[in-house]
Amino acid sequence: MAEGHHKDLWQHTSTILALIANVNRDPKKNRPFKPADFNPYLKKTSRPDAIVITSENISILRNAFLAERHT
Repeated sequence: MAEGHHKDLWQHTSTILALIANVNRDPKKNRPFKPADFNPYLKKTSRPDAIVITSENISILRNAFLAERHT
């Protein structure tokens, strides 16, 4: 029962946080925030187009970001 109460409180809090974030965001640069973005009790779904970082492709990232420092 206590966990249900905490989930309800977080739903309220995350709605307020989304409202504050949306008021202060740049509409040309960022997508609107949803309360789910701030609620720790909601499951995060992974993006289907996300790239999984592995030992094979980490060198590509390392070269892309560290090569800029050496030039």
